[in-house]
Amino acid sequence: MSVASFAVAVAVLAGGTYALRWGGVSAGARVSLTDETALLVERAVAVLLVAVVLTGTLDEGVETSDHTRAVGVIAGVIAALARAPLVVVVLVAVLATALLRAW
Repeated sequence: MSVASFAVAVAVLAGGTYALRWGGVSAGARVSLTDETALLVERAVAVLLVAVVLTGTLDEGVETSDHTRAVGVIAGVIAALARAPLVVVVLVAVLATALLRAW
């Protein structure tokens, strides 16, 4: 892939992202969702976030990542479920991963 085609691909993706955001904001004021649809949207957002976390945690390029990263993410999730502040969640995940890697 040449540099020019890569730059065009990034520009198209960025433009599409901003178009979707603008469309959501402008349509949000005119469209009202039923309770069922709002619940479905909330669940879809949660599923997408979990999918992003899992792929970032378990994949490292072509190979799978080491187990320490997964343990760190699990520790962070536990801290988040305990309603810890974001800084504490990140520190718990980092410390768990670092301690396992040092051990």
